[in-house]
Amino acid sequence: MSCWMPGCPALSMCRGLAALPVACLERAKDLKTRLGILLHKSELGHKIGSSSKLQLGSRRRDSSRDVLEWRESFDQLLKSKSGVNAFHTFLKTEFSEENLDFWLACEDFKKTRSKTKLASKANRIFEEFVQNEAPREVNIDHETREITRKNLSGATSACFNEAQAKTRTLMEKDSYPRFLKSASYQDMTRQATARGTSKRSHT
Repeated sequence: MSCWMPGCPALSMCRGLAALPVACLERAKDLKTRLGILLHKSELGHKIGSSSKLQLGSRRRDSSRDVLEWRESFDQLLKSKSGVNAFHTFLKTEFSEENLDFWLACEDFKKTRSKTKLASKANRIFEEFVQNEAPREVNIDHETREITRKNLSGATSACFNEAQAKTRTLMEKDSYPRFLKSASYQDMTRQATARGTSKRSHT
């Protein structure tokens, strides 16, 4: 029984949850649930934000270290995805990006397991990069070109090995040293060194 009698000392308490209509109670529960969800999202967002900042900081440290490692050897450059991208951008300025594109196509070709795909990929790579007057012809000697042509008759994952090796040597001896001396790479190393110095000064 609700306590609506005038002068009842428990009147204020009777106006608590027990005296509220059912609709009001349901709405209150709904608001409580929504508030709980919002608070959870806020905490989760803070955790995700903090995690993202940590990951971003880690990526910056990794990229700074990568940039400085590219000058150690051509292999170090090719192992780095961002290094390959930077080198590719540089080769475009020299109109010789087909050498790197051919090398990358050969790397992808070696991962092919299907014999049918192997044959079709081999022909496509040969027609695009190796044959005389190919749309993106790489700079290899006539003998290597003919060896590669013969390899297509029984295409295996190794059929471009010689041509790929010649192209790699050309890039390492010719384009790579110029890349290291380029203004774009010098600028990247300055930024990487500055980030490293800034990090040490804050520890």
